[in-house]
Amino acid sequence: MKLPSLNVLGQTLEPCSTDPVTGFFRDGCCNTGPMDRGLHTVCALMTAEFLALSKYLGNDLSTPRPEYGFQGLKPGDQWCLCASRFLQAHDEGAAPKVRLAATHQATLAIVPLDVLRQYATD
Repeated sequence: MKLPSLNVLGQTLEPCSTDPVTGFFRDGCCNTGPMDRGLHTVCALMTAEFLALSKYLGNDLSTPRPEYGFQGLKPGDQWCLCASRFLQAHDEGAAPKVRLAATHQATLAIVPLDVLRQYATD
């Protein structure tokens, strides 16, 4: 079950990425629902700095994991990040850029809109 698909601007949620396919539901969108405990709702544009921070913090997003069908992320890829990890990266000065139109409104429970706007590409 998915929550209503609205973005942080109150509009219809846009897709984040289908190459690589992202999202908790692997539907290309940063949709969420009760099973998504990590709140994978921030559509972020990967940077080398963020990928290095994420790896350092124990979530290696850059190394391919073929056994899970995961090709690994590289700078320039778009990916649905956990809202709390985005906020942590912001606090560490390594937050990636964000597509507000593809970032789920549930993000606002953790990350204020003014923080998201600092990194907006749209």
